Amino acid sequence: MQPSKKTFGTTEIFRMPSTESTSPDLSSAAKPANPTLAIVKGPHTGQVFELTDGVFTLGRDPSNAVFLNDMTVSRRHARIDLSGITSGYATVEDLGSLNGTWVDGAIVNRAMLKDGSTIQIGTFRMVFHTNRKSSRIETGA
Repeated sequence: MQPSKKTFGTTEIFRMPSTESTSPDLSSAAKPANPTLAIVKGPHTGQVFELTDGVFTLGRDPSNAVFLNDMTVSRRHARIDLSGITSGYATVEDLGSLNGTWVDGAIVNRAMLKDGSTIQIGTFRMVFHTNRKSSRIETGA
C-alpha cells in the first residue's frame, strides 16, 4: 500500500447553493412596483408579500392578506394602511393583539412606517419597503 500524496498550495472554495442558503436573497428578483413586506426572521423567512390593497390585515387567520401561521400571532393581529404611500410612508396599527406589534424596536399601538422599517409580530420580523423610486435633491450652487 502506497501512502497518499498531500498537495499543498491549493485552495478550494465551497459555495452554498442559493436554494439552500439560510438567509433569503431579497435583491435577486426585479423590484416590484408596489410596496412590499419581506419576512427576514421566523417561520417562512424569505417570503415577500407585494401589497396592492390600500388597507390590509396581518394575522394567524388565513383570511388575512398577510397570513402569519404561528401561535405567537393573534388571529387578527395588525392592520397596515397604505393611503400615505404617495408621500413615502404607511401606518401600522395593532388590533388588540396579545403579544403586541413592534416597529423599529418599540412596542406600538399605531406607528408610521417608512422605507426600511422593521415590524415584529410574534416570531416574525418583517421589513417594509415602499419601493418608490428615489428622488434626487438638487442643490443650488
